[in-house]
Amino acid sequence: MTTKWVWARLRRHNSQGHINCMSSLKHYFMPDKATIQRAKKDKQQGKAPSTQAGEFVKSEIDKVRAGKHGVQNTKQAIAIGLSEARRAGVDVPQPKKGTVSEKTRENARRESEKGRKHEPVSKTRSEARVKALKKEGSEPVSRKALSKQTQSAAAKKAGRTRASGR
Repeated sequence: MTTKWVWARLRRHNSQGHINCMSSLKHYFMPDKATIQRAKKDKQQGKAPSTQAGEFVKSEIDKVRAGKHGVQNTKQAIAIGLSEARRAGVDVPQPKKGTVSEKTRENARRESEKGRKHEPVSKTRSEARVKALKKEGSEPVSRKALSKQTQSAAAKKAGRTRASGR
């Protein structure tokens, strides 16, 4: 399925009153170039991989807030952003054993591998992903929800690595 053919099909689909279909095509080419450029700039400045990945997480949160798609919860938005970062080639380590399921760790490893090989994302899977996410809401990326997620994550780290009382 060529890109030209996809555009023609979506234009025809839109003429029948389906408005949101054109925006779903943008997700085929995720992540966007601006996000990749910001992450590259972070890398050139010597910043940590987690900081580079933060650009992709922020981009994902912005997409949800803009209404391009939704998420079930805040952690899902963060996970999608980290997944995009790994596929873009950012050296984000996979989660430690015991913190998440083996399936999640395996997916993270596979995405990092695909990022190194620069393998493209399947268009069929990408379409399915967007279709599923469009059914979800944008409430999980509100300021209140993100604040709650940040506080709970910091509380789990308390005493280990969290900076205290700067």
